[in-house]
This record gives sequence, structure tokens and C-alpha cells, in this order.
Amino acid sequence: MGRDGASSDRSDARVRLTFDDNSHLRAVLGQQGDHLKSIEARLGVAVNVRGNQVTLGGAAPALETAEAVLRQLYGLVQRGYALFPADVDRAITELSADRSAVLSDIFLDKVVVASGNRVVSPRGLSQKRYVEAIREHDIVFGVGPAGTGKTYLAVGMAVAALTRRDVKRLILTRPAVEAGEKLGYLPGDLAEKINPYLRPLYDALYDLMEPDAVVRLVERGTIEIAPLAFMRGRTLSDAFVILDEAQNTSVAQMKMFLTRLGHSSRVVVTGDTTQIDLPNGCESGLVHAVEILRAVEGVAICQFDSSDVVRHPLVARVIDAYEQAEGNGGGKGTNR
Repeated sequence: MGRDGASSDRSDARVRLTFDDNSHLRAVLGQQGDHLKSIEARLGVAVNVRGNQVTLGGAAPALETAEAVLRQLYGLVQRGYALFPADVDRAITELSADRSAVLSDIFLDKVVVASGNRVVSPRGLSQKRYVEAIREHDIVFGVGPAGTGKTYLAVGMAVAALTRRDVKRLILTRPAVEAGEKLGYLPGDLAEKINPYLRPLYDALYDLMEPDAVVRLVERGTIEIAPLAFMRGRTLSDAFVILDEAQNTSVAQMKMFLTRLGHSSRVVVTGDTTQIDLPNGCESGLVHAVEILRAVEGVAICQFDSSDVVRHPLVARVIDAYEQAEGNGGGKGTNR
């Protein structure tokens, strides 16, 4: 892969890149040039492809980013990475924010090989830092909006730790706080009423493991999925423990949960402080914990924002619109 230009002077705002392998280049450009269209639209550059040569034209800063995107995506394809449109969008976002970012450090970091041999990896620098924090710290907070992969990556790291036998069990928990619906009106006994609150944790496990294996491990007690209230009075040793939807804990509940940590265990706490469903006047345990534990050694706090959303691109724009409306005094405020 090489680079030359119509002129060695970048002021003409044109760059010509030469790639060694046409098949790899086609993978980078996408079917019918779909990946290329994303690069052109998002960076405002013109791209012309002839054989194994790609010519870029546009404003100098955008050209530098487009060149970095093409070079690094080509490098990923060379190393056997299967490129999807979402990867191209993420590459553009990451390199637009930091041109020195190394995509291979992010996309080739295998968290866990899920069922069907699908590899789960971080999608962006924020997710990469989150994964590294979980590897290096015993208590990690992942705080940010929906769709940033906080819970899914935490469950992936937990499954990987269990597979390596770094821990003996997984414990996944959520507070059962009513978000507009009253538990008493739901059919069934207490377990059946609580189950919908825990369903997202089951969904993540079923996506990462064979369903039969999940059922067996739950029956044996190796994997436990339970409401937060069930954690009181316990010491959680040799375990990977995840507290999800932690914005809906009270300060007392959060203290109770964090002090359950036993030997050879690690805890990941995830939540979105813009979606607090606690009664008015009740302070969120997540907000309080992040404030007082930020400087505590051994605790890592990872913040996500709308730019880290890995769901449909529209999700990030929806989040931004709501934040702007709330900032202007419109819409329903949140309990903090």
C-alpha cells in the first residue's frame, strides 16, 4: 500500500493512495461502494477509484481523516477482519475525534468468542477503555446512555472470565424499580412479576452462550440472575458480579451492594443517569457513588456519551435531541 499525489504539495487538497490487493480493497469499499459512500458523506470528501488506486479530494483536514480511515480499514481486512457498515461508521467517528487512534487495537481485541464462533470486541475507544478497566480493576462503573454496550460488554467479560475459570460463578442483578408500570398489576407470583426486569440480562447471556449451556449453569447455580434485594446479607466471593440499571438504586442499596464484594471477585456497575425512575426526593445511588468513589484506588469510572452509541445511528441523534430539550427546560426532568 502506497501513497502519492498529483502534487507533493498538500495545498492542492488531493491525495492518491495505491493498495496492493484489489480483493482487500473491494472489502474496504463495500458492496456497491457502500462503505465508500459513507466516507464521502460523513467527511465531505470526493473519492475516485480506478483499479487499485484511490484518489481523495477535499479540504485538507477531512482528507487526512479519510486517508487514515482507508489505510486502517485496509489493514484490518489484511488481518482477516470482516468489515461491516457499522465498523466503517465507527472508524470515521474514532479517527475524526483522534487521528492517532489505532483501530486494530480496538476491533481486534477479542473479549469473548460467542455462540456460533462470533467474536465480541469493543467498538470504539470508549469501549476499549471500558474493557481494559474491567481487566485491571475490581470495581468498575460504566455510565452512559442506552446503546453504548455497557451491559453487553460486561456480560461478555463475565462469560470470558467464567470460561477461563478465573471465577467460579456469575451473578447478574438489577433493582426491580417500577418505570411507569405497577408490579402489583402484573400476573403471576413474585418470581414471575420480577422476571421481566431481569430479561435483558438473560438476552445478553443467550446471545453470548448456547441457550442449553445457560440453562444448565443457571440450574447448577453457576450463573445467578436475581433482583438486587436478594444480595443483602451475602458475601460474594470468587464471582463476577454485574449490577445493571444502577441508576435506580438508592444510596443505601448501592452501599449494600458494593460492600458485598468478597475475595477473588470483581464488580461491574452499569447505568444511565438520564433514566432514573426513583421516586422524587430519592437520590440515585449511582450518581452518589460516582461522585464519592472517583478518587478511590482500585475503582474505575468509565463515562460514555451519545458518540459511543453502537445501535442504529438514529439512536445517538434521539439521545442528543432529548438532552438538548431537557437542557432548555423542555420535557420531563430526571431525578438526580
